[in-house]
Amino acid sequence: MEQVEVAPPQTMEVRIKIKHTSLCHTDLYFWEAKGQAPLFPRIFGHEAAGIVESVGEGVSDLQTGDHVLPVFTGECKECAHCKSEDSNMCDLLRINTDRGVMLTDGKSRFSIDGKRINHFLGTSTFSEYTVVHSGCLAKINPLAPLDKVCILSCGISTGLGATLNVAKPKKGSSVAIFGLGAVGLAAAEGARIAGASRIIGIDLNPNRFEEAKKFGVTEFINPKDHDRPVQQVIADMTDGGVDRSVECTGHTEAMVSAFECVHDGWGVAVLVGVPNKDAAFMTKPINLLNERTIKGTFFGNYKPRTDLPSVVEMYMNKKLELEKFITHRVSFSDINRAFELMLRGEGLRCIINMGE
Repeated sequence: MEQVEVAPPQTMEVRIKIKHTSLCHTDLYFWEAKGQAPLFPRIFGHEAAGIVESVGEGVSDLQTGDHVLPVFTGECKECAHCKSEDSNMCDLLRINTDRGVMLTDGKSRFSIDGKRINHFLGTSTFSEYTVVHSGCLAKINPLAPLDKVCILSCGISTGLGATLNVAKPKKGSSVAIFGLGAVGLAAAEGARIAGASRIIGIDLNPNRFEEAKKFGVTEFINPKDHDRPVQQVIADMTDGGVDRSVECTGHTEAMVSAFECVHDGWGVAVLVGVPNKDAAFMTKPINLLNERTIKGTFFGNYKPRTDLPSVVEMYMNKKLELEKFITHRVSFSDINRAFELMLRGEGLRCIINMGE
C-alpha cells in the first residue's frame, strides 16, 4: 500500500471517495501488460461506486454527498454521438486506454512526493479518493447499496445492455450466449428479464454450467463435445437457428459461430467480446443476404449519465438480480486476493471494501 496525494478537482472534474470497487478482467489484462504499451506507475480500477467529496469549476449537475458510479467511458451531452439516440460513443470522453492524465490540463491528479502517478481509464478506483471528469459519473439513487451496484459501472451493464438494448429478444424467443463469464451471464440475465424461453449457454469450461442456471440459462453446449461446428449443433437443436445470439468471448471463431447460428429471416447476432485489434473473421455473404443481422456494441449501448440510473432502479425494483454476480468480498488491504481469484478463474465478481 502507498500513500498518494490526490489533488483537488479542476474544471469539469469531481473528486470522489470510493466506497466499493470490484475487479474486472480489464484491470488484470492491463496489470499483466498484455497487448499494449505499459504505462507505469498507474492506479488501476474502473468498476466502482462512491460519494462526491468536492467538485471543480463548471460542474453544475453534481454536488458534495451525491452517490455516483464512475464509468470508463463518458457522456459530454454535446457531441454528435451524445445527441444521437442510437449511439453512446462520446467523442470527448470515449475510452482511451493509453491516456494517463486528465483531459483538462494534461496532468495527473495523483502524486507521491511530487512524482506523477498515472490515471487508468479516467477512473483509477483502486484509491480511496480519485478525480474523474464529471461526464464520466452517473448520479444514482442514494438508497442503492454501493457494495452491490458498483458492478454496474462496467461488465454487468455491458452484457445486460447487449441483450436488452441491442439484441432485443422477444418474449418466448431463443437466445444463445457465447462465453459464460460475468459479461456473458449478464447477457443471459438480460435474456431472462426479456422473457426468452430458451437460453443456450456455450462455453469450453463445463464447470460454468451449473452456475449459469441461476441466470436463466436452460441448456448448455461445450463445443469440444462435438465433431462439427457449434453453429450446426445449435441450428439442429432449434429448428434452423436461434432468434438472437450474444458473443462475449472476443474470439473470432466464436463470433463466426454466433452469427451463423442465428435463424435466417430474422436472426440477430450481437458481438460484445473485444478481439485483438488485428483480428479478422470470414463468413459467407449469403448469410447476410438471407436476412441475418450482425451488430457490435460498446458498453451495452448505455449512455452512462442518462441510462445507468435507470439500470440501478431495475435492481432496486427487484427486476435485476445483482447478488448472484458477487461471489467474493475482500478488504482493500487484501486486494491482491481479488487478483489471485481472477487469475485462478474462481468466482464472478469480488467486491473490495475500500473502508477496510
